[in-house]
Amino acid sequence: MLGMTCISSAFRRPRILIIGCGDIGQRVVAHLGKTQAKPKIFALSSSPERFAALRQQGITPIEGNLDHPETLWRITRLASNVIHLAPPQNEGENDLRTRNLIQILSQGAGSVRRFVYVSTTGVYGNRHGDYVDETSTPLASSARSKRRLDAESVLRHWAIHQGVNLSILRVPGIYGPNRLPIERLNAKTPALNSKEDAYSNHIHADDLARLVLGALFIGKPQRIVNACDGSEQKMGDYFDEVATALNLPKPKRLSREEVRSAVSPILWSFMSESRRVRNTRLPELKRKLLYPTVADYLKTLKR
Repeated sequence: MLGMTCISSAFRRPRILIIGCGDIGQRVVAHLGKTQAKPKIFALSSSPERFAALRQQGITPIEGNLDHPETLWRITRLASNVIHLAPPQNEGENDLRTRNLIQILSQGAGSVRRFVYVSTTGVYGNRHGDYVDETSTPLASSARSKRRLDAESVLRHWAIHQGVNLSILRVPGIYGPNRLPIERLNAKTPALNSKEDAYSNHIHADDLARLVLGALFIGKPQRIVNACDGSEQKMGDYFDEVATALNLPKPKRLSREEVRSAVSPILWSFMSESRRVRNTRLPELKRKLLYPTVADYLKTLKR
């Protein structure tokens, strides 16, 4: 009888599957270690060389590649909670990786109960500095953002038909340790002059990890939440702020034409979109931000 009790208790231990367990995924795991649930954590990875490091963090690696659906069979019915952090492939307007993922998860119909997808505020497109919130109609223009919007769409359709509690976090620029624009500042990449500069939005990596867990544990079904700090800051001012905090040279301010000719097309696609993102629904996740603004984090750095 005691043995049966132990088996039953072990069976009830929560299982979480992380798709794309990079920096944010590992921060999620670190914060999970502080909870009372003590879940069993799995991570899908296509890189066997990372398995030892993942195991050291208490993560059970599962080999599989989202680009090759025939390798994903191991994750069927593996966990009732899924956190999807993997980016789409680099080409096209449909997220084939997410489509491959839900196709295999559908084979274990009813096994997934809660699903968190980390998307991007880029799906709102260029609003020329205007405000957007979670009810704003997406106007994705770049192929990169269109792939994210496609992932959101197929996940919402799948979740409704599978009875899955889906939370979508739309995330802006992530910053934190090893995520500051130091290389860009050292390379003296120019920024836009203040008059032509674009608004950007941010979230600290640890705050994002905590918001992911908030969405997983208490997120409302089929809910979109803007996971950003809500501050209003132009991109050039952000670079200036980081440069000052780290005693680095501030970037030179140039016109749009001059900057566009000096940076890569991918970088320009980020710099040319301007929007101010409101995080109206963030309180639903009941996670007070550790760093309400970038300045709050930069104050903690040693010069």
